[in-house]
Amino acid sequence: MVSRVLCFNAFVRGAIGGVNTRYTSRALVGSYGSKHVSTVNFGDNNLILMGSPGSGKTSLGRALSPRLGMPVLDIDDDYLEVYWNTSVADKLSQVGSDGFIQEEGEALLKFNAKSCIVSLTGSHPLHEESMNHVSNSGPVFFIDVNNQDILNRLEMMKVNRIVGQGPDNSMADILQYRQQFYENSYDVRIICEKNESIDSIADKISEEWKLYHNRKQYTSTRAEQNTQISNTPVHFLDAVLEGLAPDGGLYVPNGSFPKLNLGEWERLIHSNYQQRALCILEKWVHPTDIHPRKLKAMIGEAYGGGDFDDPEVVPVVHLHGNQYLMEVFHGPTASFKDAALQLMPQFFTEAVVRSDQEIRYLILVATSGDTGSAVLDGFAKYSGDSGSMVMVLYPENGVSPVQKALMTSVQGSNVHVVGVDSDFDYCQSVIKQIFNNKNVKDTLRSHDIRLSAANSINWGRLLPQVVYHASAYLDLVKKGILSLGEECDLCVPTGNFGNILGAVYAKSMGIPIRRFICASNENNVLTDFIRTGVYDLRDRNLQVTMSPAIDILKSSNLERFLHLVTDGNGDEVRHYYDQLNSDKYFKVSSQVLEKIQNEYEFMADWCSQKECAETIKNVFQSKGYLLDPHTAVAKTIADRYPTTDRPLLICSTAHYAKFPSDVLASLGHKVNRDLLFGGLEHIETLPTMHQELDRALHRQCVHKRIVKPNMNEIVGELMGFVSKASGERIQGHSS
Repeated sequence: MVSRVLCFNAFVRGAIGGVNTRYTSRALVGSYGSKHVSTVNFGDNNLILMGSPGSGKTSLGRALSPRLGMPVLDIDDDYLEVYWNTSVADKLSQVGSDGFIQEEGEALLKFNAKSCIVSLTGSHPLHEESMNHVSNSGPVFFIDVNNQDILNRLEMMKVNRIVGQGPDNSMADILQYRQQFYENSYDVRIICEKNESIDSIADKISEEWKLYHNRKQYTSTRAEQNTQISNTPVHFLDAVLEGLAPDGGLYVPNGSFPKLNLGEWERLIHSNYQQRALCILEKWVHPTDIHPRKLKAMIGEAYGGGDFDDPEVVPVVHLHGNQYLMEVFHGPTASFKDAALQLMPQFFTEAVVRSDQEIRYLILVATSGDTGSAVLDGFAKYSGDSGSMVMVLYPENGVSPVQKALMTSVQGSNVHVVGVDSDFDYCQSVIKQIFNNKNVKDTLRSHDIRLSAANSINWGRLLPQVVYHASAYLDLVKKGILSLGEECDLCVPTGNFGNILGAVYAKSMGIPIRRFICASNENNVLTDFIRTGVYDLRDRNLQVTMSPAIDILKSSNLERFLHLVTDGNGDEVRHYYDQLNSDKYFKVSSQVLEKIQNEYEFMADWCSQKECAETIKNVFQSKGYLLDPHTAVAKTIADRYPTTDRPLLICSTAHYAKFPSDVLASLGHKVNRDLLFGGLEHIETLPTMHQELDRALHRQCVHKRIVKPNMNEIVGELMGFVSKASGERIQGHSS
């Protein structure tokens, strides 16, 4: 022990003086045990441990040292006491709490250690300048321990040297106050389970340390396995900017998905939606892409600024028996798309700003009704100085009047909304054609304009959808409807497959969803596929129904699901979609179909418009609750898969007021054309009226362009818009 102290004295003197005299880790490993030492070398980065007093930082440093082959430096014992030549307790007694924070900060401004595991004091993050100085030497790992566990430990340890400790301040209050500083200072959060052992937490940190230094890359669903799709690695913000992969596939993370165990999920049960979103998304987004502090601010803007008319953001309400509604329609455009599109534009703007290039982006959007207005709303708020432009294509006769009003009333020189005299599938296919049209892309590139997408083909749009599926399950646990770890079923009205895929990814993270029930209307290509493994568009025409968001035959995100169930076999996925493009048909192997049906427990069915209308009427009469047509499709199908041993979540994707004519007709009421919602606003029901829809319908229509389903005409419309928005004539366009 004497040799270790002398060794640290020499080391600290070197660290303070800038010489950085280093000792070897051999003696240190001898002090803490003979566990195998990793030979991984991460350069001069420190691994910095931060957390409350009693979170186990000192013990964790000792446990990590042999695991990582790095020496450990405890700031209290090995730095401050050497620097001050007195004990930390005596120093605190001499100068008091405020004086201690100042003197500690001044001492740590001279900190200069490298390649160490550094265990900070619990009070260090309260001194911003020195915390910034130390954090520049390596990533900060926040040991996020439940406060009650910490209180229990401190009581057992009889600790008497905590800054702020005294008769006037309870330890619980001190911990609560400090939390804000910890939340603003970390690079990687380590969620600790209740009463989790030091060894278990150390194993988590070791794994996260390696992940931190191996930043996750993205690949295409059509790329060969274990190959890079471009000369430079594609990371999160790159995937958000580009939207579609160069080979026509969709971006997905390369490798395994992040996972939380039940003990970690338990820590989130009593968290609010924003806190859950942060803990989930930071598992997917590397801190060098979006730092947790920035991510937290984005989430706060998206979900905490009053744009959602329910404080729970996505509340779960009981409907009937064991059926519960996940209300994902409380956002500004009354659609589930808002849950992603209040966040994705912030991702996109961050990516543009970070690219540090004089480039503007044109975001192309095909919408079946809801995505368009949600994209326009999100980018109007969060595009900042990025110069991003948005062009939306919608099927002129395939959206409701309210959906159309939400889109065509959005003002701004950087937005353009165009109706197409065709269906959604055409709108979506022409967007993909434009993305793959070299002449169009080269023309735009010559004016420093790039294309991107905000549909759920964009990874940044899909990822936030994982959150509300996980959050809904946690709410079931919080309400006592099931115990943590017990399974639930999920039924989702499905068109483009993004919503239900978000739930699949939530399950991959550890949320125990048993059955995925895919609900369709008359456009039931997904029903046939999930039952037979055959995706067949031959002799199939798109039907316009009262649930337009699922009036889709080409389900884009099915491609990501196939990439998942084929274990990342891009060759196989590419073969399927090449065949679909050439023959309007593909069939998966029996092994893939078995995996979809049995391993992932997918099942599917569809209902007619008549059945959908009957469900709207029956639920209203029996429960006083109004479903929109999409949720009614899901409810109709959910009733065909009853179970008594677990709850069934139904994803409620839109507010009924977006479809007043169809909802009123389903109830047997006549539409009053003199009223904005045809009289729907005078019906007493749950949920209550959505106020933002009322405001939107009072706005003037400013986008009146309708074009034929002609590629050249749509490209001309695009070039004209870009010319006007950019203030320069684009080659090949005559104004």
